[in-house]
Amino acid sequence: MAEPAPPPIPAAASPDGLSPLAALARQHDPDRFLCALFAPAARREELFLLTAFNHELARARLATSNPMTALIRLQWWRDAVAEAVEGRPARRHEVAAPLAGAIRAGRLDAADLNSMIDAREAETEEEMPSRGALFAYLRGTAGGFAVAAGRALGAPAESLPGLQAVGAAYGLAGVLRGIPAQARHGRSLLPADLLAEHGLTPADVARDPRQAGVAAAGRVLAGEGLGLLREGRSRLSALPRAAVAAALPGRLAARDLRRMLAPGWDPAQPPPPRGLGDRLAVIWGGLRRG
Repeated sequence: MAEPAPPPIPAAASPDGLSPLAALARQHDPDRFLCALFAPAARREELFLLTAFNHELARARLATSNPMTALIRLQWWRDAVAEAVEGRPARRHEVAAPLAGAIRAGRLDAADLNSMIDAREAETEEEMPSRGALFAYLRGTAGGFAVAAGRALGAPAESLPGLQAVGAAYGLAGVLRGIPAQARHGRSLLPADLLAEHGLTPADVARDPRQAGVAAAGRVLAGEGLGLLREGRSRLSALPRAAVAAALPGRLAARDLRRMLAPGWDPAQPPPPRGLGDRLAVIWGGLRRG
């Protein structure tokens, strides 16, 4: 029996004249959409496509309560990438079809895409067992996105580990911002070993993220995230201006992680919407090459 294809994202007509992929990116991942605007105009569509692909991977687990179904959805994308590499007809899906074209044209790297798919399998587990597992997951997901984006923009090989670290820091900020949303789905991505140090389990956090130990654990991770961000930025001296968009999510990560370290941060409350300060931080980073 053929594996079920994930349902396509509805294509929204954009009154602003955006391409379908750009409209999807803006709708589902406005942070990365904003950062992509600092890429050369001729390469932005690859970043919008990569953002839409990443969203499809992220929703593989969110769209189902069954881990096996999530794994099947991830395999569907793995097969779509393999078929593009083999030159077989593209799947009829509004993200899979342009993805196949980008792979065949050499605009996106199949190995990078497969790494992003593989990393998402961690989301099908019941819990994140350790800090090591969490950071491996982040380096593969958000970090993998940054590597794929950098490669698509012509970043030199020596800058890719730095981009991966910066992307992972952005992903960590997303995990911490997402604590209330994870709890609504009955889940927590906070590592079990760190929570145990604060007398908690992932199930406790999923049930009630208002417990004091959640904020304490989150602050530990936020501090480690800022360290990871510094590590990544220190390795980006060779990043050309044309590839700066791949590093710009780090600007948002820095602001988010510092907020989480400030007094009064409540991990149980939905994060504040992006404001002018966030947008200006990205713009300033774009002007200063990251």
